[in-house]
Amino acid sequence: MTSGKIIGIISLKGGVGKTTTVSNLGAALANEFNKKVLIIDGNFGAPNLGLHLGLFDPKVTIHDVLLDKIRAEEAIYEHPAGFHMIPAAFISRQIQPFKLKQKIRHLKDLYDIILIDSSPNLNDEMLATMIASDELLVVTSPDYPTLSTTLRAIRIAKQKKTPITGLILNKVRNKKFELNIDDIEEAAGVPVVSVLPDDINVLESVFYTSPVALHKPKANSSVEYKKLAGSLIGENYKDIRLFPRIRNLLRKTIPKDEINRTLMENDRK
Repeated sequence: MTSGKIIGIISLKGGVGKTTTVSNLGAALANEFNKKVLIIDGNFGAPNLGLHLGLFDPKVTIHDVLLDKIRAEEAIYEHPAGFHMIPAAFISRQIQPFKLKQKIRHLKDLYDIILIDSSPNLNDEMLATMIASDELLVVTSPDYPTLSTTLRAIRIAKQKKTPITGLILNKVRNKKFELNIDDIEEAAGVPVVSVLPDDINVLESVFYTSPVALHKPKANSSVEYKKLAGSLIGENYKDIRLFPRIRNLLRKTIPKDEINRTLMENDRK
């Protein structure tokens, strides 16, 4: 069996959609591409992944793994969304975050993809995610304050020598006051591989503790998550909705994020 890959999802600003991205990529990879997926809450101090997915009172967590009380396999939960997950404890306990890589690396033999939801703060928790990951995706939004923190996260990741696959540009409203892809790529030196709309369906899906990719599978955000998920494993997701297909036939230029995804997809085939 080919060893799987660990992908860390990071940001240096709360509220940009990092946890939502982890849950939706997990759901898309498991359901659209039939991959065996594990998602891990690496936000040890202020975990949210379980809350997003309806796991409110986990009996065992990644904290127990890092405290050497149990093996990682014993902290895995099967989620109805089709993936497995290791939650974190809501009441934080003193741990050694840098044990994360040692504790989970053998799970690559059991899963095609492992996604880590990192801390949004520049601390040992985020560094532990960077060190444990084979590659990183950085979530940002199209405004200067978030971009400044994104650039800092990128610099740190490069110092740790963990490859950055690309930027996920989230909560886009297509307004003139927003930064565009070219501005962001020029500043970051990293390609934008997904542009996600500011979609009310995402907020609704969080309320129902179900990834939007499953809750509203035809929503624009859902389709974008599926496209990104496919490109991460070298597969193409075809949007079967009628209006987007007509719009794509009539457009004169191909969006930059779509070009970047195609390049990534081809590299991974």
